[in-house]
Amino acid sequence: MPVTMRDVATRAGVSVKTVSNVVNGFPHIRPETRSRVEDAIRALGYRVNVSGRNLRRGRTGMIGLGIPELRNPYFAELADSCMRAAEQRGLVLLIEQTGYTGEHELEVLRSTQRQQTDGLLFSPMTMDPDDLAPFQVDYPLVLLGERVFHAGVDHVTMANREAARAATRHLIERGCRRIAVIGAHEGERMGSAALRYAGYLDALAEAGLEPDPSLVGEAGRWVRSTGAAAMSRLLDAGTAVDGVFAMNDALALGALHVLRARGVHVPHDVCVVGFDDLEEARYAEPPLTSIAPGREQIARVAVDLLVRRIEGESAVPQTVVADFELVARESTAR
Repeated sequence: MPVTMRDVATRAGVSVKTVSNVVNGFPHIRPETRSRVEDAIRALGYRVNVSGRNLRRGRTGMIGLGIPELRNPYFAELADSCMRAAEQRGLVLLIEQTGYTGEHELEVLRSTQRQQTDGLLFSPMTMDPDDLAPFQVDYPLVLLGERVFHAGVDHVTMANREAARAATRHLIERGCRRIAVIGAHEGERMGSAALRYAGYLDALAEAGLEPDPSLVGEAGRWVRSTGAAAMSRLLDAGTAVDGVFAMNDALALGALHVLRARGVHVPHDVCVVGFDDLEEARYAEPPLTSIAPGREQIARVAVDLLVRRIEGESAVPQTVVADFELVARESTAR
């Protein structure tokens, strides 16, 4: 026979209501009581009937995640982190791809899928930062990324500008003075490219280095091929380069490929730093120095915020900036 909540209550010497409060995470329970109940749950192997609990609460037990695409390694790893964070809260994650188009982003926000999910984690990439109307929705919503600010909902982001400054400073500390930046988006005001470029300029200014437009490598989508193309253009133009800050790891991997093919030694001739600290970065040739932007923290905090909203919390919306770390590897080991 399956173990019931009453069995747990009997073993722990508490009421069924107390066991229910512990299982559902109610905060106002004495630590010793919570410990007895948790010990009884482990000893008996009690499993929560998640489907039944969700049905009683009028919920589906599923949350959505709207991201541009899973082919992008960063978003694939972010989705994995969000899925594990959701599982820890007893939730199933439904992933929807927007394909970097405003039309599909609006579809995710307005989709009938929202009737099947209790809330949405959403990473908009193309929507106008000044247009807040699409985010006035009747379900719990947490934004990820940098495209939208002051939308009246919780927002979890990364320290793009500060981390880019640290990446560029790292190159300067290794003697680099002609530092190319790959991944710039001309005219962008609010996105990752604009923020990371600003951080790059901050570090140059701190070191007394003048920015050189010839060192700016434009790239549309941040993938290996555009990183390789930007690096090729810089070398073909005869631009002197002794360091590269690539705005994500995919761009950096493309740049590394071109430098190796052209016989440019990394790190002795050119140091390279990426951003995102993908798993692939540590297996690059040479292993890639990169910014770890706090992906696990972003996923955990975003899911926690969404769960609070699902449970009815009405606090003022928060903007949470994740911690970052520069992970030094051989691509900058001069």
